[in-house]
Amino acid sequence: MTAQILPLTARQPSLEPMLSLIASDMNAVNTVILDRMESQIPLIPRLAGHLIAGGGKRLRPMLTLAGAALVGYSGTRQHRLAAAVEFIHTATLLHDDVVDGSELRRGKAAANIIFGNPATVLVGDFLFSRAFELMVEDGSLRVLKILSNASAVIAEGEVDQLTAQRQVETSEERYLSIIGSKTAALFAAASRIAAVVAECEERFEQALDDYGRNLGVAFQLIDDALDYDAKAADMGKEQGDDFREGKMTLPVILAYARGSEEERSFWRKAVAGHASDASDLARAVRLVNSTGALQATRDRARHFAERAIDALSVFPPSKAREAMTEAAQFAVARGY
Repeated sequence: MTAQILPLTARQPSLEPMLSLIASDMNAVNTVILDRMESQIPLIPRLAGHLIAGGGKRLRPMLTLAGAALVGYSGTRQHRLAAAVEFIHTATLLHDDVVDGSELRRGKAAANIIFGNPATVLVGDFLFSRAFELMVEDGSLRVLKILSNASAVIAEGEVDQLTAQRQVETSEERYLSIIGSKTAALFAAASRIAAVVAECEERFEQALDDYGRNLGVAFQLIDDALDYDAKAADMGKEQGDDFREGKMTLPVILAYARGSEEERSFWRKAVAGHASDASDLARAVRLVNSTGALQATRDRARHFAERAIDALSVFPPSKAREAMTEAAQFAVARGY
């Protein structure tokens, strides 16, 4: 039976149940993070701390901790591994901001703007290295394989997105492949390793993998919708970033496919970088709404969130399962 997303009239879903469930574990993870981003080179903790302390949701390490609670794991290995997951994610953000030339991250100046591109790239490398140190210390080759593979897939997804940039004919299939790599792969790995450390059966590993992967796709779809649907203050990033960078996200792909020839001509110019001022962004926002592309993107996100919730059906009812279900509901209902 298909799981149900909370109806729009119900209580607004949030991450609070998950945060409450893992509060003590997250404190332990934060301790590991603070300890492992230290260095004798002062710039490293300053730059890393600028982003790590910048108000992110830390959803990926939360998935590792919640997954451990879901499968009844009572050890502490998940703390270092959740920190490794956060370091991998943070490293990719630092590198992404350099590649994209981003000026804002989570509502404040991006690290590359403050510290410069070379330092930002190198500190990203440092965090990747710290992540792999933590994996090796855990001692599980399976965990190492899962997280190292996810790191490689993320890099492939970012390169694929770069080559698809300003390519107006990018297909929905390719777009889903890109976000499946650059976002969903780490969600899946972060979730799956909880079952690995608990030595669960393969079906439980796969269920957590499916949960994380589908949640990651839903999360990215909403992120891409928000670029055309929310104020910068709500998103923590400047509205229209994707538009100005010529990224072919699903709202644009659908609006282009559904538009008139005159509208398609506008999108070709915009994606090529020849129409990117405030009035062009305003028109793009109108078009993704008038063609139904924005709502269709949100509907796709709800579909993937439902698949994530369905994946949890192999686990018995529990507070952890309820919290993870609501996290999927939050992923599609959020405005930031």
